[in-house]
Amino acid sequence: MSFNPALLKKIELHTHLDTGLSYHFVRKYIPDISPILFREKYIAPEKCHDLGDFLSKIGPSLDMLQKKNVIADAVEDLFIQLKNDNIVYAEIRFAPLLHLRLGLSDCDIVETVLVAMKNSSIKYGIEAGLILCTLRHFSEDQSLRTAYLVNKYSHIGVVALDLAADEARYPLNAHLKAFRMVLENGGNVIAHAGEAKGAESVRETINKLNISRIGHGVRSVENQGVINYLIERNIHLEICPTCNIVCDIYDAYENHPVNILKKTGVNIGINTDARAVANITLCEEYLKINRYFGWQYSDFIETNLNALRASFCSKELKNRLEKEIMIF
Repeated sequence: MSFNPALLKKIELHTHLDTGLSYHFVRKYIPDISPILFREKYIAPEKCHDLGDFLSKIGPSLDMLQKKNVIADAVEDLFIQLKNDNIVYAEIRFAPLLHLRLGLSDCDIVETVLVAMKNSSIKYGIEAGLILCTLRHFSEDQSLRTAYLVNKYSHIGVVALDLAADEARYPLNAHLKAFRMVLENGGNVIAHAGEAKGAESVRETINKLNISRIGHGVRSVENQGVINYLIERNIHLEICPTCNIVCDIYDAYENHPVNILKKTGVNIGINTDARAVANITLCEEYLKINRYFGWQYSDFIETNLNALRASFCSKELKNRLEKEIMIF
């Protein structure tokens, strides 16, 4: 029997709202856009020069996501994609301060996304939490502002603060107070690391920000001490292979360390990261891993259980979804 990833119920912890706009969604607001023009504007080339080059493709999406109705529609568009991937729980992330250009307040934006998530969750039968991102190039005030939003909405669907964007060009210093603020409020904190920079970036990020999960973290393989540290602390890595290939962190899929990390005993899950920009679905990601590394259903059930246990949903929901994932 051939491997069919659509049969598996999945957990996705790392998917960005502003990099996941489908052609169908964009055409609703730009009716004359062709598939070719959509690819040119919204999808990265198969190989970018670096992460910064990749991030430049987010601009057209951000240009669109400045009004409440458009943002709400984008949330539903993402849920349709999650449904097509047979995802039963997702943690969706975005940076609210990137959506202020037309006069919306940061609270307007977060509340719009939360309401749209709740409606789509009911409509498509997918449980979800919202992660708010601050960005590496943001000032300390901007990070604190994002942390305030995490604390304010932690009781109605916001589950964590994340640090995203270009780790190679910007240090952690401006974000230390924001992460401390969320932790002191009893909240969750995670961060991107070990993508544009090496293994020591992973160790530094864990130590300085006190995070429980790392977005990417793939370059941990460059240092056995960091691998041991991840295993010892049971830090979950949100692995996004296709995005790493597109960003030219690795030259080819077969050279990606996802299989090494799993075999070494690191706690990992599989994600898309930037669905539209990287032109990938979670089912397609599973197919690639099956093709290049030979993973079978049991391997993906294991990584989905890893992700579920590392997620920020309630114990009751974890118990229910664990049973669903294991029924295959």
